[in-house]
Amino acid sequence: MKKDIHPKYYPEAKVACACGNTFTIGSTREEIAVEICSACHPFYTGKQKLVDTAKRVDKFNKKVEAKSDKVVSKTVKKEKQKALKAAKKAEKEGVKVIKK
Repeated sequence: MKKDIHPKYYPEAKVACACGNTFTIGSTREEIAVEICSACHPFYTGKQKLVDTAKRVDKFNKKVEAKSDKVVSKTVKKEKQKALKAAKKAEKEGVKVIKK
């Protein structure tokens, strides 16, 4: 091996998780900060926990909600159009129509 090209190795590097858990490992960095560790990851704990640092889940939920509102408004609009067509057809045939 060549001398002076490898980074310094820390056999007792400290790892700190966002949940508060800390442990030591061997690494080329002296201290490491992580967002998720085995103590808080859903795969290991069996509990679902949404870690959303970029607010992606909220954005997705807003898009889904807006889309469902749009679909509902389209169906209401179509129903109104059908009712108007039926009323016009009934007027042509001479039937009296009560409008709401």
